[in-house]
Amino acid sequence: MAGVKIEVLDFGTPDYEVIIGQGNFTIKTIEDLYDAVYSSIPGAKFGAAMNEAKPKVVRVTGTDEELKKIAADIALKIGAGHVFVVVMRGAFPIHVLNAIKSIPTVACVYLATSNPFQVIVAETDLGRSVIGVVDGTPADHVESEEEKKERKELVRKFGYFGD
Repeated sequence: MAGVKIEVLDFGTPDYEVIIGQGNFTIKTIEDLYDAVYSSIPGAKFGAAMNEAKPKVVRVTGTDEELKKIAADIALKIGAGHVFVVVMRGAFPIHVLNAIKSIPTVACVYLATSNPFQVIVAETDLGRSVIGVVDGTPADHVESEEEKKERKELVRKFGYFGD
């Protein structure tokens, strides 16, 4: 049995929104990611990258050169086959998450955040795999009535409504 090396990749606090997931059939999925983001948020600034297992290449698309490079760098650093990364500015994951999850070749979404994040990767003789993510810092208390009021105001400011 091969050994396993565990690595924690720290990406710090991004100045963009990021979605990380895994799928298959990379040559089609990368195009579908473009379509999902672009049709959900016309005019969005984003970059998307996906690791191809054969050949070993990061496929990249998007509307913004800087964000395409950021997505490609994250995907390359993760290094796991069929992992995809979408980075955006001026939009939130809530605007595209359902469209991405509905792509037939998307198996799962690990992360959708603008918080500090880490990706936990396992490496074997065959390759690398995302085994989990850390999204932000742990909660340290239950929200107060004032914090609840602030949350509701923020949700409404974003154009969504709660109770």
